[in-house]
Amino acid sequence: MGACIPITDPISTVFEHPLRHLLHNEVHARPAQALAAPMTVSRIVMWCDPEQRNLSREHLREVLGDQGQLLGDPTTNHLTGQVGTLQFRWELHGEFVTYAFFDVGFSGQLADALACTAVEKVDAQWLAKLPGALISAVHIWVVEADAPDLAELSVLLDTGQLMGSSVAEGHAKVYSDFLIKDDGFSRFVVACGPGMTQRRLGRTVMRLFEIEAYRMAALLAVPLAREGASALGRSEQDLARMATVIQHAGTSDEQELLVRLTQLAGEVESLYAQSHTRFTAAAAYFELVDQRIAQLRETRLPGLQTFAEFMERRLTPARNTCAWALHRQEALSLRISRVSDLLRTRVQLEQQISSQALLTSLNKRQDLQLKMQATVEGLSVAAISYYIVGLLGYAAKGAQKWGWPLSSDLTAAMVLPFVVVGVWWSIKRLHRRMGGFD
Repeated sequence: MGACIPITDPISTVFEHPLRHLLHNEVHARPAQALAAPMTVSRIVMWCDPEQRNLSREHLREVLGDQGQLLGDPTTNHLTGQVGTLQFRWELHGEFVTYAFFDVGFSGQLADALACTAVEKVDAQWLAKLPGALISAVHIWVVEADAPDLAELSVLLDTGQLMGSSVAEGHAKVYSDFLIKDDGFSRFVVACGPGMTQRRLGRTVMRLFEIEAYRMAALLAVPLAREGASALGRSEQDLARMATVIQHAGTSDEQELLVRLTQLAGEVESLYAQSHTRFTAAAAYFELVDQRIAQLRETRLPGLQTFAEFMERRLTPARNTCAWALHRQEALSLRISRVSDLLRTRVQLEQQISSQALLTSLNKRQDLQLKMQATVEGLSVAAISYYIVGLLGYAAKGAQKWGWPLSSDLTAAMVLPFVVVGVWWSIKRLHRRMGGFD
């Protein structure tokens, strides 16, 4: 057997799918940064339409300078760079854009925390021009401590509404009151133990940010559900009234009822089209919130409510409101369709009954016409026979001069049966030829 000749790049000759690298790198999209305590992090989430999402790239170039070259690639959905003394991270999501600023200049003392936020070192005019609408803003202070006491936490958080838990298998503790403060930001404190690695800290901070962003994105559907509830209620009442009217409606009312049902179906479908996408997106965001909380791997701290318990209690009514609104829309649309089908079936049945009555009437008319035709045929046979026999009588009277032995009356009497039969047979044969039977 001959020796194998190694090929330097054997896969290079295989046709490669144009999206292979893009799809492969999807699992590496928006990786968590390695973070170290002490640090302050500020994150801003802007809700953007497609045009504003594109504008965010251009706006970002103003502060990134040469670092913004990668933004020219439309497939780039996240970028990490440096803005002055701050680390910076930009992320492009399906419906929003996030800007995170990391400052390592924090002393690590919670008493000094309010005077040290990362966003304060960002150009205020540049922040004011961020494309989109602010939906979430969060400060996170990362400190090296086993567990801050309530006096320290009270500088940042409302201890009357404080909640917290031990996360990352006990290597860190997180605290928040989930309130928006006077500066427009909500706040978290992360206290890291000695066993907390930088990568794990980065993932924990990212999950806290995502919990807030996804929570707010999910709740955008709640006002829509509440606004649509009154419209759905009116439509349901209209449908109930029409269903009652249909039971007693006459034939003259059915056309108007069909028009009203069609209009009602149009209104419901319009409402469904306006809100369905938001409700389905909300369901996905609620699920992401659940996933991020589960990934924190919380364990209870004495006397404090965990984030999972807080979210379950506060988000479940909102989640159920959106789910019920979507269910009501779908159920109402189905009910309108059933009532419309019922009314159409009734109209079609009445049309069939009317058509049957018309056919019966036509059949009766045709029978009458046939009878009249038969009568006319009998008269025709008699009339034609009369004229033929008369002609033959005249012929016999003239033929007597040439020796015809019978009188004209006797001749007419003799030929009469043969004439009648011949005329009748001729008419029947003519009818068969005209009817295609011959």
